[in-house]
Parts: sequence; C-alpha cells; structure tokens
Amino acid sequence: MMQTENVMAAAQIRGSGSYPQIQGTALFRQTPKGVLVTIEVSGLPDSKKCDSGIFALHIHEGEHCTGNEKDAFADTGGHYNPGDCPHPYHAGDLPPLWENHGYAYMSVLTDRFHVGEVIGKTLIIHSAPDDFKTQPSGDAGMKIACGTIRFR
Repeated sequence: MMQTENVMAAAQIRGSGSYPQIQGTALFRQTPKGVLVTIEVSGLPDSKKCDSGIFALHIHEGEHCTGNEKDAFADTGGHYNPGDCPHPYHAGDLPPLWENHGYAYMSVLTDRFHVGEVIGKTLIIHSAPDDFKTQPSGDAGMKIACGTIRFR
C-alpha cells in the first residue's frame, strides 16, 4: 500500500480568455489529519467597496481546463462528488477565496478526499461567492480560472 503522508500535488491556475491576468498555484499535501490545501492567486477582479470580492472555489471532476465559447472551462464537468452528497457537502467543495486588491491566499485542512483521489481533477475559481445551498453547485457564477491537479 502506498504511503500517503506528504504526498504532494499542485495545480497551476490560469484565468480564462476573459480573465487572462489571473494566475496562481494550489498545493495539496497529505497529512495524517487530511489534505492541506494551500492556494495563492493574483489577478482576481478587484472588488470595490461593498462589492463581493469573494470567489467560490471547487474541485471539479473533469480532467481538462478546456471548453467552448460560452464556458471556457466546460470540460471540467461538475463538482468532484464521489459520495453523491448534496452541495455543499461534495468532496470538492472548498471554502471561498477572499480577494484583497486582486490577491488571495487561503489554506484549509480537509478530510473529504486524499491527494491521490484528486490527481487529474480540475480546480476552478468561480466569478461569484458560493451560496452554500443552491443545487447542484451553489450558484457560484461562471468559471473564471482553472488548473489541473498533478503529482508534484
């Protein structure tokens, strides 16, 4: 059996054609208590006073950051949800990113998946906050950035 502690993966995050300034990195490190997910992103749309500045963040089941004219990342599919749970209890549902002058940093520990389970999946940043209730995806808006999770 493969030792899972300290297994690392990463995703290089890039914005869609409408958001080419977005770039960042997500790291996934297996620990005895779960997966430590750390994300650093720049180039997010800068909010104005009382605007959102909050961006939903999800792991999606698809393997490619590709899509079509209507949805730049349509091929990412739905949220990663091997347990067939309702939203926001999908394994791929993560806390939102809080933008600060276009920059966001977030680190969270989750036991909803192991690093090896998300290799090849995609990480998506959405244009709006997740409302944590609308099915199936939290009414999080369009997909504005994407990265494929790979072993590091």
